Amino acid sequence: MINRLIELSLRNRFIVVALAIALGGWGWWAMRVTPIDAIPDLSDNQVIVFTDWVGHSPQEVEDQVTYPLTANLQGLAGVRVVRSQSAFGFSMIYVVFEDTVDLYFARARVLERMNLLASKLPAGVTPVLGPDATGVGHVFWYTVESPNHSLRELRSLQDWFIKYQLNAVPGVAEVASVGGHVQQYQIDIDPNRLRLYNLPLSAVVEAVRRSNANVGGNVIESNGAWLIVRGVGLIRSIDDVKKIVIGASGGVPVYVEQVADVRVGDAFRVASLVKGAKEAVGGVVVARTGTNTKEVIDAVKA
Repeated sequence: MINRLIELSLRNRFIVVALAIALGGWGWWAMRVTPIDAIPDLSDNQVIVFTDWVGHSPQEVEDQVTYPLTANLQGLAGVRVVRSQSAFGFSMIYVVFEDTVDLYFARARVLERMNLLASKLPAGVTPVLGPDATGVGHVFWYTVESPNHSLRELRSLQDWFIKYQLNAVPGVAEVASVGGHVQQYQIDIDPNRLRLYNLPLSAVVEAVRRSNANVGGNVIESNGAWLIVRGVGLIRSIDDVKKIVIGASGGVPVYVEQVADVRVGDAFRVASLVKGAKEAVGGVVVARTGTNTKEVIDAVKA
């Protein structure tokens, strides 16, 4: 049998060489187009629902946010199991679907049910969907470093510039910021000064909220043209916060700076990023489900 095969190959050398070249070309093409991942994706077909409720205990979050959402998400078509966890200030719900259910169909059904549940949640609480990625979608970590900038400045650069540029890369589902300090305008109210002007704490909160907004004033017709009227009131500096009027005492306006100390500070944080024994600022690139990990990483590096 082997001798017969060798004899047949020798008599048809051109066909054998052509088949070998075709087989090699097909193998090279398959190697180029086959998706490459560091590890196989064995995670569940799931949709994550994240709800932020700042300042509330895990028990309150569980009773008023997690339980209503979990109970109503269990009835969706194709749902296999619903897992949840409640922590200080936030809730995480994992809605696991059958493997045959399309991920984007599942996300649409979850979003539809969340809209129906909005009235049952506490005021100001808005659940949001997690990125359309899997549990092994964290494909690229990077750091933002500069000896001439503070951690606060580097974090602002990451949050307002680098993050949005990387979000535009094809195949990227989300870019999460880690480390550093998030900049805040902090108003430290002095209760004694507030009592001196006979003003409640809510007056300061409401005045600052109303002052940080733009308003429209319709148009004015002049010489056959429309002039757009608008009020620009967005806060741009500490001085803008200090000059906000919160009330009046004896016919004289009372400003924020008269009852509080205003400064630029850092938001409260529960974790940090350390690189080489030094604190750093960085980000995590999360790849979208079904994408080629190597192509996403190459596009991010480019």
